Amino acid sequence: MGRRRAVSWRHRARYAFDRTLARSTGALLGWLAACCLAIVVPVSTLLVWTDPRAPRSLTERLVAVWRTSAETLRLGGVTGAPLRMLLSVFLGLIALLCVSTLVGVITTGLGDRLEELRRGRSRVLEKGHAVVLGWSDQVFTVVGEMVISQVGRVRGAVAVLADRDSAVMASELSAALGVTRGVRVVCRTGAPTDPAALALLTPAAAHCVLVLPGDDDADAEVVRVLLALRALLGAGAGPPVVAAVRDERFLTAARLAAGPRGFVLDVESTAARLLVQAARHPGLVRALRDLLDLTGAEFHVVHAPDALGLTFAEISSRYEDACAAGYLAADGRALLTPASGARCGPGDRLIVVARDDRPPVAKREGTAVESTVMAGPPDRQRSFSKTLLLGWNRRAPLVMESLCRTAQPGSHLHVVSGADDGPVTAGAVGPTDDERVAVTYHVGEPTRPDTLRALDLFGYDSVIALAPDAGPHRARPDDQLLLTLLNLRAVEEETGRALPVVAELTDHRSLALAPLGPEWDAVVRGELTSLVMTRIAQNTGMAAVFEELFAARGGALALRPASHYVLPGRVASFATVVASALTRGECVIGYRVHDAGTPRREADVRLAPGKAERRVWTSSDEILVVTPPDAGARHPGTASDELPTRPDMLPEARRGTEDRPARGPAPE
Repeated sequence: MGRRRAVSWRHRARYAFDRTLARSTGALLGWLAACCLAIVVPVSTLLVWTDPRAPRSLTERLVAVWRTSAETLRLGGVTGAPLRMLLSVFLGLIALLCVSTLVGVITTGLGDRLEELRRGRSRVLEKGHAVVLGWSDQVFTVVGEMVISQVGRVRGAVAVLADRDSAVMASELSAALGVTRGVRVVCRTGAPTDPAALALLTPAAAHCVLVLPGDDDADAEVVRVLLALRALLGAGAGPPVVAAVRDERFLTAARLAAGPRGFVLDVESTAARLLVQAARHPGLVRALRDLLDLTGAEFHVVHAPDALGLTFAEISSRYEDACAAGYLAADGRALLTPASGARCGPGDRLIVVARDDRPPVAKREGTAVESTVMAGPPDRQRSFSKTLLLGWNRRAPLVMESLCRTAQPGSHLHVVSGADDGPVTAGAVGPTDDERVAVTYHVGEPTRPDTLRALDLFGYDSVIALAPDAGPHRARPDDQLLLTLLNLRAVEEETGRALPVVAELTDHRSLALAPLGPEWDAVVRGELTSLVMTRIAQNTGMAAVFEELFAARGGALALRPASHYVLPGRVASFATVVASALTRGECVIGYRVHDAGTPRREADVRLAPGKAERRVWTSSDEILVVTPPDAGARHPGTASDELPTRPDMLPEARRGTEDRPARGPAPE
């Protein structure tokens, strides 16, 4: 064995010191006292011996050293017999111990309180606030809209509860929302499935409660949150609750757990319908966002006592700054685009697009309508469509179903997906149930340029690009979609032609990275659904409206050329456009001026402009309308998918309006 290396005295001293400190608190105090004395006594001695006025005798100088040291250590300066000096030291140590203990207790208490506040465990004592339960990408949209809804309240607040660090949540929300205009955003840490944690947000006093779906396969947790709310508040009590699930298998259970005051949305089905609407009408995504958010004009359900007994045609021209779209009946049914002679009955409320939810101001005489500039009846024949679906995820079947349900006979749907993602083998062709739409499948990676170049991309009316589902090897599924979009942009730049592309993104942060072309649009999964949730939370009557608007009709919003309603190049009032559309059974709610230098997705839509507004209408202008039911656009006998509404409203909310008689007294 080798010779052992000698241990230095420095290491031995450090080891002995560490071992002594590890024994007890008393040893630590002893070392602290020894260190203090080792510094204070020599320095005090030096001060006395260097003082010209110091006493001459050694005894008196030692007494002076004692007093100086005692004053420094706050031990008192009693002199005399040794016993008196020891008692002075004892009292000084007791006083020091008491002060130190008091300081320690105060410091520990403040530290525990600050830690509790940081963990977000204190109770929120608010009234009329908005409560958001859960955390997902939708939380930024939902909280942002709730902040807008709380502006103007005396103590506006939005309370968020999630099983995350409250400081981290507050930091992320602050970075995303910016200035909240006096509305407090309060974050609390806790499991939303725990009634005790829910009680921290005082949901019984809240204006509304929103339950967000978490990551994929988290719908069971949404049901548990709804059950926890039910256990805390009781069945049928408390504020309205709006929730969302991703898998329709949990929809019935979630609605039962939510109770009669709950509204549950199917995120995947709603997102699929909105994606198809965006593909059918380029630029409609911007209009949908404007209609669903809480800034500017949007859908409202309002009481209008002066409209009782009036026909829908009279109501449409009566209000200057509101566009009527239908009635919300007293029994909860939403009647969009009713017949022009249908009268407003007792208990009915108006469905309007306006800037606020106050009753619209009626004019004694509506704005004059210039029938001479109205366009003739359009060609009723609708052509078939060709749609390309690139990519595959679990929402793809819902997109296909919605496409086939709203397409015309003779339409074609071409699906291109990878070998591991696609539903069938290459070249398979299959018609839908009533042979209206032929569906062709092709195996190929949309991220590969050769796959896209083998397709006749410019032969399709619309191209829908989907991001794959997240998985173990797909931490960021939008990456593959961004590659597909880059390849499509390369085709556009090579040919100098624009493609009609609609992309579905899963992460809102990918929207800034997406290489969108001039005729392209992008839909962030869950964003529009989040806006629907916030609108229902603000007004529960909107549930039936959105059921009819997005589900029962397969998409009732459309952008049509202005030449369908007024002659191009002629000056006409907006009231003339409204009246012209009403003769076709459509309700005009806004318009968009198309600028050749601005992409469609960025062009502003003017919602509910004044009826007296006059302008020169061109062929490039577009009119935003609510269309009447089109029985030919659906499969016969096929019930529409679920959307936000109460279980007891489902049969009524899904009735079409084509077989509804005019309500109220018959027109004279």
